[in-house]
Amino acid sequence: MKNMNRYVKRLLLFPVVILVLQGLCFMKKVFGFIYCIIFQRTTPIVVRTPEENFKDLASTGYPFKPNYVELPIGGGKTLPRVHYLDEGPKDAKEVMLCLHGEPSWSFLYRHMIPVLVEAGYRVIAPDFIGFGKSDKYVDMENYSHNMHTMTLRLFLDHINIKGITLVCQDWGGLVGLSVVKDNPNVFTRLVIMNTGLPSGIGFSNKSVEKLAKFTPFLLWRTFAELFGTSLPVYSLFKVVLLKPEPGVLEGYAAPFPSSVFKSGAAKWPLLVPLTSHDSVAADMKATRDYLASEWRKPALVMFSDKDPITRGQDQNFMGLLPHAVSKTIVGAGHFLQEDKGEELACHIVSFVDGKL
Repeated sequence: MKNMNRYVKRLLLFPVVILVLQGLCFMKKVFGFIYCIIFQRTTPIVVRTPEENFKDLASTGYPFKPNYVELPIGGGKTLPRVHYLDEGPKDAKEVMLCLHGEPSWSFLYRHMIPVLVEAGYRVIAPDFIGFGKSDKYVDMENYSHNMHTMTLRLFLDHINIKGITLVCQDWGGLVGLSVVKDNPNVFTRLVIMNTGLPSGIGFSNKSVEKLAKFTPFLLWRTFAELFGTSLPVYSLFKVVLLKPEPGVLEGYAAPFPSSVFKSGAAKWPLLVPLTSHDSVAADMKATRDYLASEWRKPALVMFSDKDPITRGQDQNFMGLLPHAVSKTIVGAGHFLQEDKGEELACHIVSFVDGKL
């Protein structure tokens, strides 16, 4: 009863805030439409963040050599150029594939990579299209869940490696775990951190409880929709990081020198399914069903204790993967790789060695 009262109080407050923000979003769309009619201009299809934006990142622990690939999609066409890190011995027995989420990039894994390489692992960390050093579509309509999963599948074909341990967080989980479902033979282990497999809110006797738990994300989604390509990445990280040092904040903001570069970051929150009728919801449900019924390989679920966005999702994953090892990371927020990167890497090494 106490929990229900808490949910009801949330439901009384958050919808008002969300409705106000949605009203502002509508006004923004109207004025944006009028502006586009009056001030017509030609924009490129794809943009590339200047390399000089990343020149000072070595001092923040990101000295890694860049690697680039243009993934073929048939008919002589390729996807926009994808950047990835590839650290450690090429003949390593253990390969870590580290996937970032919104609105971060491989910079997020800089504290973990040295520890994993020291353990003898090969670490591969790509930047999704629209993020980091990868190229970026200018039009938000070019970004979809299918585009991101296709990019990852093609990237796996490019590196041509099996026996991979997937390390994923935030949207890296939604995309990465979907691809695990489609390519299970490529992966040996899962490391799941601060993510989820949302399939929307349907009507049931638990709908109120689910909606209450979903409201922190709804606020973030509405905030992202309101700002769009004006998303204040630097300020966002300044709020959510536990130790927001200026050099680190500049590192996260480096890929986005202007609004033209932010379409991918603006679109990802809007791709999270709100209802079970959403096309992404079907893929999320299929992924959950696959994990519950077929994944019997090792899995490690590591969630932080200070993340309001994914709080409770670790229990959902443990329900899907009852054989998984569970670890709570104390004193870390949503971007736990930033807050506790070395600790996470040490847990992964222990997990691989069967000591966790």
